[in-house]
Amino acid sequence: MLQTATIVLAITALGGLLMASIRFFSKRNPPAWLAMLHGLLAASGLTLLAYAVCTLTVPSFAVLALALFLLAAAGGAVMSLAYKWRQRLLPTWLVVGHAAAAVTAFALLFQAAFGAP
Repeated sequence: MLQTATIVLAITALGGLLMASIRFFSKRNPPAWLAMLHGLLAASGLTLLAYAVCTLTVPSFAVLALALFLLAAAGGAVMSLAYKWRQRLLPTWLVVGHAAAAVTAFALLFQAAFGAP
């Protein structure tokens, strides 16, 4: 289950990289459909990870990854509701903070899913 969550979240990360590129290189927000797809995939991976943490014995890195992904999800919700919904340009610090939390969480999850026991 952790490996499947890792794969789903890796695909999600590709969308995040694309959206960050759009934001930083074109100085505009990414399209709404891409942001929604990113959020849907992230929620799917996060739900799978949460289910694994709650029902299985998982490495402690997986639990920490869940906490950090929840923090990243909160940042994503703020970007969507407080900025994108109101057609304001996403602030650099929030995009970078969201990405930093997600990348750190992904590294921890990858170690938990594919690392040596």
